[in-house]
Amino acid sequence: MAWLYLLVAGVLEIVWAYAMKQSQGFTRLWPSVITLGVMAGSFGLLSLAMRSLPLGTAYTIWTGIGAVGSFVVGVVLLGEHLTVMRAVAACLIVTGLVLMKFSSPG
Repeated sequence: MAWLYLLVAGVLEIVWAYAMKQSQGFTRLWPSVITLGVMAGSFGLLSLAMRSLPLGTAYTIWTGIGAVGSFVVGVVLLGEHLTVMRAVAACLIVTGLVLMKFSSPG
């Protein structure tokens, strides 16, 4: 169950990062409210996952899901540039996440 909590927490991190971008520096009400609410949910699920997963594993995977997911959202939804170097960097992060998962108990 901890891995499911961690996965959902990571997805929520992508949502709050996108909402934060849409808030334009917390100057727009609803994107700001969504950012803070989803952020609380993401942190809450991360804390549940950390009950049984090691800190280093849980935090690394949570931030990795958020980083790569936000990168994809930026490219797909926001029209950010996709270069070979950025794509390779994202693939390296995913590789690190897979290695972290397979090297962790549970």
